[in-house]
Amino acid sequence: MSADAILAVNAGSSSLKFALYPQNGREIGAARLSGNIEGLEAGGSPTIKLSGKDGSSTEALGSGEGESFPRALAALEAVLARHAGGIRITAIAHRIVHGGDRFADSVLLNADTLEYLATLSSLAPLHQPHNLAGVHAFRKSFPELPQIGCFDTAFHATLPEIEQLFALPKTLRSAGIRRYGFHGLSYRYVTDRMLEQSPRAGGRMIIAHLGNGASACAVKEGKSIATTMGFSALDGLMMGTRSGSIDPGVLLHLLRQGWSWEQLERTLYRESGLRGVSGISADMRTLHASDDPAATLAIDIFTHRLVRECGALSACLRGLDAIAFTGGIGEHDTALRQRACDALAYLGVRVDEDANRAANGDAIVPIHAADSNVEVWVVPTDEGLVAAQDAARLIS
Repeated sequence: MSADAILAVNAGSSSLKFALYPQNGREIGAARLSGNIEGLEAGGSPTIKLSGKDGSSTEALGSGEGESFPRALAALEAVLARHAGGIRITAIAHRIVHGGDRFADSVLLNADTLEYLATLSSLAPLHQPHNLAGVHAFRKSFPELPQIGCFDTAFHATLPEIEQLFALPKTLRSAGIRRYGFHGLSYRYVTDRMLEQSPRAGGRMIIAHLGNGASACAVKEGKSIATTMGFSALDGLMMGTRSGSIDPGVLLHLLRQGWSWEQLERTLYRESGLRGVSGISADMRTLHASDDPAATLAIDIFTHRLVRECGALSACLRGLDAIAFTGGIGEHDTALRQRACDALAYLGVRVDEDANRAANGDAIVPIHAADSNVEVWVVPTDEGLVAAQDAARLIS
């Protein structure tokens, strides 16, 4: 492993994902050590899952006094000392969901930037507060290291005005009520890898990032021109526990029925999507294994919404040259990829069934048939690598 490395982290409400990327100036290599500390919620049982050159392992964090996140950082320091001894960490790159109007690129985090980013928490309540709490914790534990903020909204700074704006009064537009788009670190990674793989990726491409959070993006000549998520991470596709697009009249109706905004937020963010429709689980694997009709219905709606949004994005692109599937579901769900592509056959999409079955998220692979007018790829994403690359650029 190189003598220098950048630590990329993604702090959530109950977990801390991390990866250590070897650094040589501005050059960043593939992660040599990665992991996830889970169970950080109140009353949880924290565990550390590690993956590195010596294989994978899971160990209990152990009980102790004090808040779980600082204890998790102490455990992370011990893990790094044990598995990456002699490595000099030069910066910490934080994935932060929302950069608002101010940040169209990654930045060095300081008190002023953090104060502004905190004002965006209501736009991404499941992510932004926890991302920022992670930054504050790392600044306290690693005060000597530069902390870099890398934003999921930044990739969509190229959205044209007609894609950004809602049909709302100018006063609301001036207050920042517009479409931002998310999953930008993933889209940037997939775009860069696809441009290396195929000339057609430089034309008209749809990237489907499908996981517990799900969205799709129309990329033309390497730039985002339309995307399904908008003002918040609720918009667009059906997700694990989030509703996706919904008639705002439904919300007005529920408010008239006496619902509070807390009830609405909890329902839309935590109790809808695959979990809400199925009543079983937000995990697509669990739903595929179930013979409950509600599980089948949830999968059917998820697939339908994906196909519907891909149709809209292909219209924005005025055609389609390539599709790339990424994210936990996109990389591993063979059946869903097949169904979605079959429904897009009118665009000239044809999938090689054998290639599709063999694609398991371990590598970038094409799965289109020889006679397909549209290339179809599975691309395992690496948002941490993008964050580490930006950090290396900023500190150099």
